[in-house]
Amino acid sequence: MKKILIGGRWVDTNSYIDVINPYDGKVIDSVSKASSEDIKEAVDSAVRGSIIMRRLSRHKRYEILSKAAELMLNRKDEIARTMSLESGKPLSFAKGEVSRAHETIVLSAEEAKRIGGEVIPFDAAPTSSDKYCFYIRVPVGVILSITPFNFPLNLVCHKVGPAIAAGNSVIHKPASKTPLTSLILGEILLEAGLPKEALNIVICSAEDAEKYLVKNQLIRKISFTGSKLVGEKIASNAGLKKLSMELGSNSGVIIDEKTDIDKAVSAVRVGAFGYSGQVCIHCQRAYVHESVYEEFREKIVNAANNLVIGDPIEMSTDIGPMIDEKEIVRVLSWIDEAKSQGGKVLCGGEREGFALKPTVIENATEEMKIVKDETFGPTLALMPFSDFKDAVSKLNDSIYGLQAGVFTENLRNAYYAIDNLDVGGVMINDVPTFRIDLMPYGGVKCSGYGREGPKYAIEEMTEIKCVRFHI
Repeated sequence: MKKILIGGRWVDTNSYIDVINPYDGKVIDSVSKASSEDIKEAVDSAVRGSIIMRRLSRHKRYEILSKAAELMLNRKDEIARTMSLESGKPLSFAKGEVSRAHETIVLSAEEAKRIGGEVIPFDAAPTSSDKYCFYIRVPVGVILSITPFNFPLNLVCHKVGPAIAAGNSVIHKPASKTPLTSLILGEILLEAGLPKEALNIVICSAEDAEKYLVKNQLIRKISFTGSKLVGEKIASNAGLKKLSMELGSNSGVIIDEKTDIDKAVSAVRVGAFGYSGQVCIHCQRAYVHESVYEEFREKIVNAANNLVIGDPIEMSTDIGPMIDEKEIVRVLSWIDEAKSQGGKVLCGGEREGFALKPTVIENATEEMKIVKDETFGPTLALMPFSDFKDAVSKLNDSIYGLQAGVFTENLRNAYYAIDNLDVGGVMINDVPTFRIDLMPYGGVKCSGYGREGPKYAIEEMTEIKCVRFHI
């Protein structure tokens, strides 16, 4: 039984949430559930922690985060196994996530020493030749971090790491389905020397999170990753505080003529089906030039059929379970809808235990949910095109705009895509699922606003304070 973290203490609340292994439905562990009083105590602790963190030198923040990164590597196998058990993520992917999370914390540590300001040339104004001005960046104060189930370590590090680097305190609410990895991270940060009240980790209901955290004006910023629906609700209830929203998508890729089809298939295989498609930059739509459509179709179906479905704790497993039964049922219903509207299932389209087989569908149209909405499952919709500009237009025809991929050897088409795709990131000769942790990551339209990546997150987790001297 795991306890929540409040004010540097591990608290048993006498009320618990079971953490279920999505592969076999068995209980892995139980976690203390925070009451309204526990949440209020966490907020009070974070307010005190924000004062302590503000006074902490940049170098000290760097030291704490650097030590945390070292400790994370020392526990990498334990963390990866825990993540795999609670999320159903195949162990090979979980190990990769631990490596990425380590890099995210290292990047955050490095950025802690780079937070600066700028001199403002007041003498550029006609009335201020004898005045001097500069600005500095100061912490916002208390930050609320809310993360989903699918990346229970690295997405947390993308919020907690920059927040600490910037001198803030954090209240972290992990997904109730995958809280164990976050609690290990809490242990690591305390061992690394983080002030006890600087990090509070609470597991609670969505209703209590909304009432006692989202609406709380002592919290000065919310960094949220999750669905569009929940993001809209948070934004409408947050009041006057800073928000970063990394929301959903239905990311697409364009496969142009005269491109390396084997390279494209290899990338799409991972982008479409990795972690059962439960990734916000999951490669969900593929617009394929008609001259290479049949070759791509044959090869991607073969690649999908050769993926190994099994126990995620085994290194040989490519495809593990969906996060729960409800999600399997939902995605299968969307596949059935596509079939009823003329879609042809080339492979998959059915479950295997708690897993959903990788599914490729052709004859897809823009009206189908598997095209226009966020599937968040292992599906890939194929659509041929003859005109590159038309493919760009169709990829843009979405309420979402997180990332897009383009495979092309045509430099003119590559630049046309860069200039005209209405997304937060364009990946040339790769899938939209590509991300490294130092890049500015985020979307446009209903995919949210704000950017992650430690350097860019820190900008949003600080305020500008302007200083003016009159000599």
